[in-house]
Amino acid sequence: MKRNKIRVLLTIYLLFGTVTIISSQNKSVIYTCTNGQAAFLSDAPLELIKASTKNLSGAINISDRSFSFLIPTKTFEGFNSSLQRVHFNEDYMETELYPNSTFKGKIIEDVDLKVPGVYRIRAKGKMYIHGVENDRIVRCDLAVDDNKIDVQANFTVFLTDHNISIPSIVNQKIAEEVKLDIKLTLIPSGK
Repeated sequence: MKRNKIRVLLTIYLLFGTVTIISSQNKSVIYTCTNGQAAFLSDAPLELIKASTKNLSGAINISDRSFSFLIPTKTFEGFNSSLQRVHFNEDYMETELYPNSTFKGKIIEDVDLKVPGVYRIRAKGKMYIHGVENDRIVRCDLAVDDNKIDVQANFTVFLTDHNISIPSIVNQKIAEEVKLDIKLTLIPSGK
Protein backbone atom coordinates (compact mmCIF):
# COMPACT_ATOMS: atom_id res chain seq x y z
CA MET A 1 0.00 0.00 0.00
CA LYS A 2 2.78 2.43 0.93
CA ARG A 3 4.58 1.56 -2.31
CA ASN A 4 1.47 2.47 -4.35
CA LYS A 5 1.18 5.79 -2.50
CA ILE A 6 4.82 6.58 -3.29
CA ARG A 7 4.26 5.64 -6.95
CA VAL A 8 1.17 7.89 -7.18
CA LEU A 9 2.99 10.81 -5.54
CA LEU A 10 5.94 10.34 -7.88
CA THR A 11 3.56 10.37 -10.85
CA ILE A 12 1.97 13.57 -9.56
CA TYR A 13 5.31 15.29 -9.19
CA LEU A 14 6.38 14.19 -12.67
CA LEU A 15 3.04 15.30 -14.09
CA PHE A 16 3.38 18.59 -12.27
CA GLY A 17 6.20 19.37 -14.70
CA THR A 18 7.90 21.78 -12.34
CA VAL A 19 11.06 21.55 -10.35
CA THR A 20 10.71 23.20 -6.99
CA ILE A 21 13.77 25.17 -6.00
CA ILE A 22 13.79 25.96 -2.33
CA SER A 23 15.66 29.04 -1.28
CA SER A 24 15.48 31.23 1.77
CA GLN A 25 13.51 33.84 -0.23
CA ASN A 26 11.07 31.64 -2.17
CA LYS A 27 9.98 28.43 -0.50
CA SER A 28 7.34 26.51 -2.42
CA VAL A 29 4.66 24.77 -0.39
CA ILE A 30 2.95 21.82 -2.03
CA TYR A 31 -0.29 20.24 -0.83
CA THR A 32 -1.13 16.73 -2.09
CA CYS A 33 -3.95 14.18 -2.10
CA THR A 34 -4.04 10.52 -3.14
CA ASN A 35 -7.62 9.56 -2.27
CA GLY A 36 -9.89 12.22 -3.71
CA GLN A 37 -13.31 11.38 -5.06
CA ALA A 38 -14.56 11.82 -8.60
CA ALA A 39 -18.02 10.83 -9.78
CA PHE A 40 -19.67 11.12 -13.17
CA LEU A 41 -23.25 11.07 -14.35
CA SER A 42 -24.45 10.33 -17.86
CA ASP A 43 -28.13 11.23 -18.06
CA ALA A 44 -29.35 10.01 -21.45
CA PRO A 45 -33.00 9.66 -22.56
CA LEU A 46 -33.08 5.88 -21.99
CA GLU A 47 -30.46 5.33 -19.29
CA LEU A 48 -28.87 6.96 -16.28
CA ILE A 49 -25.25 5.88 -15.71
CA LYS A 50 -23.33 6.70 -12.54
CA ALA A 51 -19.78 5.75 -11.58
CA SER A 52 -17.19 6.98 -9.12
CA THR A 53 -13.63 6.53 -7.92
CA LYS A 54 -11.68 7.31 -4.77
CA ASN A 55 -8.37 7.33 -6.63
CA LEU A 56 -8.15 10.98 -7.65
CA SER A 57 -4.67 12.23 -6.81
CA GLY A 58 -3.22 15.67 -7.16
CA ALA A 59 -1.06 18.51 -5.97
CA ILE A 60 -1.30 22.28 -5.60
CA ASN A 61 1.72 24.51 -5.23
CA ILE A 62 0.22 27.22 -3.03
CA SER A 63 3.16 29.54 -3.69
CA ASP A 64 2.44 29.98 -7.41
CA ARG A 65 -1.12 28.49 -7.48
CA SER A 66 -0.19 25.80 -10.03
CA PHE A 67 -1.91 22.41 -9.84
CA SER A 68 -1.95 18.95 -11.33
CA PHE A 69 -4.56 16.20 -10.91
CA LEU A 70 -4.74 12.62 -12.16
CA ILE A 71 -7.42 9.91 -12.23
CA PRO A 72 -6.57 6.34 -13.27
CA THR A 73 -9.61 6.01 -15.54
CA LYS A 74 -9.97 2.26 -14.99
CA THR A 75 -10.69 2.82 -11.27
CA PHE A 76 -14.25 4.07 -11.86
CA GLU A 77 -16.81 1.72 -10.28
CA GLY A 78 -20.56 1.62 -10.12
CA PHE A 79 -22.31 1.53 -13.48
CA ASN A 80 -25.56 -0.39 -14.02
CA SER A 81 -23.81 -3.68 -14.74
CA SER A 82 -20.35 -5.19 -14.96
CA LEU A 83 -20.76 -5.36 -18.76
CA GLN A 84 -21.38 -1.62 -18.84
CA ARG A 85 -18.09 -1.08 -16.98
CA VAL A 86 -16.30 -3.29 -19.51
CA HIS A 87 -17.74 -1.25 -22.39
CA PHE A 88 -16.74 1.99 -20.63
CA ASN A 89 -13.12 0.84 -20.29
CA GLU A 90 -12.69 -1.03 -23.58
CA ASP A 91 -14.96 0.67 -26.12
CA TYR A 92 -15.33 4.28 -24.99
CA MET A 93 -12.39 5.30 -22.78
CA GLU A 94 -9.91 2.75 -24.21
CA THR A 95 -8.11 2.61 -20.88
CA GLU A 96 -5.38 0.29 -22.16
CA LEU A 97 -4.27 3.07 -24.54
CA TYR A 98 -5.21 6.03 -22.32
CA PRO A 99 -4.96 4.87 -18.70
CA ASN A 100 -5.13 8.30 -17.03
CA SER A 101 -7.22 11.44 -17.22
CA THR A 102 -5.43 14.59 -16.08
CA PHE A 103 -5.92 18.29 -15.48
CA LYS A 104 -2.89 20.55 -15.11
CA GLY A 105 -2.69 24.34 -14.92
CA LYS A 106 -2.97 27.34 -12.63
CA ILE A 107 -5.55 29.11 -10.50
CA ILE A 108 -6.51 32.33 -12.29
CA GLU A 109 -7.43 34.42 -9.24
CA ASP A 110 -4.62 36.02 -7.28
CA VAL A 111 -5.58 34.39 -3.97
CA ASP A 112 -3.18 33.72 -1.12
CA LEU A 113 -3.75 30.06 -0.29
CA LYS A 114 -1.67 30.46 2.86
CA VAL A 115 -4.53 32.50 4.35
CA PRO A 116 -7.45 30.47 5.77
CA GLY A 117 -10.80 31.20 4.16
CA VAL A 118 -13.32 30.12 1.56
CA TYR A 119 -12.52 30.97 -2.05
CA ARG A 120 -14.47 30.62 -5.30
CA ILE A 121 -11.78 30.31 -7.96
CA ARG A 122 -11.29 29.37 -11.61
CA ALA A 123 -8.77 26.68 -12.46
CA LYS A 124 -7.38 27.17 -15.97
CA GLY A 125 -5.36 24.47 -17.67
CA LYS A 126 -5.07 21.50 -19.98
CA MET A 127 -7.55 18.68 -19.50
CA TYR A 128 -6.39 15.38 -20.98
CA ILE A 129 -9.02 12.66 -21.47
CA HIS A 130 -8.98 9.75 -23.93
CA GLY A 131 -5.76 10.94 -25.56
CA VAL A 132 -7.11 14.42 -26.33
CA GLU A 133 -5.95 17.57 -24.54
CA ASN A 134 -8.20 20.63 -24.35
CA ASP A 135 -7.93 24.01 -22.68
CA ARG A 136 -10.47 24.27 -19.87
CA ILE A 137 -11.53 26.65 -17.16
CA VAL A 138 -13.23 24.95 -14.21
CA ARG A 139 -14.89 26.78 -11.32
CA CYS A 140 -13.93 25.37 -7.92
CA ASP A 141 -14.72 26.06 -4.31
CA LEU A 142 -11.73 25.96 -1.96
CA ALA A 143 -11.92 25.89 1.82
CA VAL A 144 -8.44 26.68 3.12
CA ASP A 145 -7.54 25.77 6.68
CA ASP A 146 -4.17 25.83 8.46
CA ASN A 147 -3.46 22.18 7.60
CA LYS A 148 -5.64 21.36 4.59
CA ILE A 149 -7.39 22.58 1.47
CA ASP A 150 -10.80 21.13 0.64
CA VAL A 151 -11.65 21.30 -3.07
CA GLN A 152 -15.05 20.85 -4.66
CA ALA A 153 -15.93 21.25 -8.34
CA ASN A 154 -18.79 20.36 -10.66
CA PHE A 155 -18.37 20.65 -14.42
CA THR A 156 -19.37 19.08 -17.72
CA VAL A 157 -17.25 17.15 -20.20
CA PHE A 158 -18.48 16.90 -23.78
CA LEU A 159 -17.56 13.51 -25.25
CA THR A 160 -16.91 14.96 -28.72
CA ASP A 161 -14.26 17.28 -27.22
CA HIS A 162 -12.21 14.17 -26.40
CA ASN A 163 -13.00 12.06 -29.49
CA ILE A 164 -15.20 9.66 -27.54
CA SER A 165 -17.71 8.36 -30.05
CA ILE A 166 -21.06 6.81 -29.25
CA PRO A 167 -22.30 4.09 -31.63
CA SER A 168 -25.73 4.94 -33.05
CA ILE A 169 -27.18 1.75 -31.59
CA VAL A 170 -26.69 3.12 -28.04
CA ASN A 171 -26.93 6.89 -28.63
CA GLN A 172 -30.13 7.08 -26.53
CA LYS A 173 -28.38 5.33 -23.62
CA ILE A 174 -25.21 7.42 -23.35
CA ALA A 175 -25.34 11.19 -22.92
CA GLU A 176 -23.19 13.39 -25.17
CA GLU A 177 -22.19 15.41 -22.12
CA VAL A 178 -21.13 13.91 -18.81
CA LYS A 179 -21.36 15.75 -15.50
CA LEU A 180 -18.40 15.39 -13.14
CA ASP A 181 -18.34 16.01 -9.40
CA ILE A 182 -14.94 16.31 -7.71
CA LYS A 183 -14.21 16.36 -3.97
CA LEU A 184 -10.81 16.10 -2.34
CA THR A 185 -8.76 17.21 0.60
CA LEU A 186 -5.14 18.22 0.11
CA ILE A 187 -2.64 18.30 2.95
CA PRO A 188 0.91 19.68 3.10
CA SER A 189 3.31 17.29 1.38
CA GLY A 190 5.23 15.14 3.83
CA LYS A 191 2.49 15.06 6.47
